[in-house]
Amino acid sequence: MSDTREGRSAARAADLPDLAALFDAEAMSLTRLARFYVDDRTAAEDLVQEAFIRFARTRGRLRDPERAPAYLRSIVVNLARDHNRRGLVSLRHRPPAVPDAPSAAETAEERAERAQVIAALRTLPRRQRDCVTLRYFHDLGVAEIAATLGVSANTVKTHLQRGLDALATTLEELR
Repeated sequence: MSDTREGRSAARAADLPDLAALFDAEAMSLTRLARFYVDDRTAAEDLVQEAFIRFARTRGRLRDPERAPAYLRSIVVNLARDHNRRGLVSLRHRPPAVPDAPSAAETAEERAERAQVIAALRTLPRRQRDCVTLRYFHDLGVAEIAATLGVSANTVKTHLQRGLDALATTLEELR
């Protein structure tokens, strides 16, 4: 009799979805789904982790292992709704959400773009480079730039326009 029970237990265990593989396959899409419901990435990730914990407890009751992703999605949606329901009650007592920090890929892309702009700036004639740099990197107005460089305001405007046109052309060529 115990051999039969052990055989059924082994067969049931073989039918259960592999949690690690399921997490690898579904965690990112579930986090994106949760982000539609909650304000910040950390809360979304927490909801997905909680969904996997709840799924691990009840996965033995899952009749069709192919339905595991759909079941996880429903858990995430329900957890997100509960999170928001609780959040609405305590919204006045909670500090505002901190904006998400940029990912490493976004940071690398921004650095690469910044390096391209700096390289393009270095190709400009000195006066154009000075005017563009003072205007857009130091936030000086035309009159302040003119006073700094000892030229007229119209000269500054001309150098700014020519410098921006040259930058646009150079950066467009790099893309």
